[in-house]
Amino acid sequence: MTDFNHEFLEIADIIPAFVPVDLHSAANGGQWVDIKYIGRLLCVLLKAAGTTGDDPVMTLKQATSNAGANAKPLTFTRARTKIGAIATTPQWTMITQAAANTFTPTSAASPAVIAVEVQPTDLDLNNGFNFVQLSIPMTGTNPQLGAAFYIAYGIKYAQSTTPNELV
Repeated sequence: MTDFNHEFLEIADIIPAFVPVDLHSAANGGQWVDIKYIGRLLCVLLKAAGTTGDDPVMTLKQATSNAGANAKPLTFTRARTKIGAIATTPQWTMITQAAANTFTPTSAASPAVIAVEVQPTDLDLNNGFNFVQLSIPMTGTNPQLGAAFYIAYGIKYAQSTTPNELV
């Protein structure tokens, strides 16, 4: 049974990966997040409509520090998408792929929300990898506004001030 006696932000946190940017202007490396003390991390890309063919490539990496030390791919097999106008796309679509550290939805021409979920056990914990980064390489030659954020939930030490996942 879910514990509804805690406020959402006592058991979860919302962390910016990167603020709204033009995704075609440069590679957009997100903030590194420590997931040692959380149950799951939801990596979310929110993007505006762009030009067909300029699809964003969600890329996940893992590292041993918040500076990206020893960064290597973090593979996953599932992503969820809401592609299309907000008012007409209320349901998530689950996409299953072969294990990879990237996901490329064919969504450039439409607004979209794309999410990938990570658990600490997905990382190489035995070798000290407990930091995760979502990044979006440059998307092409045409403008496309986008931002990314993380939702850390299942914080293992619920308290009035959430732990700092950035250090």
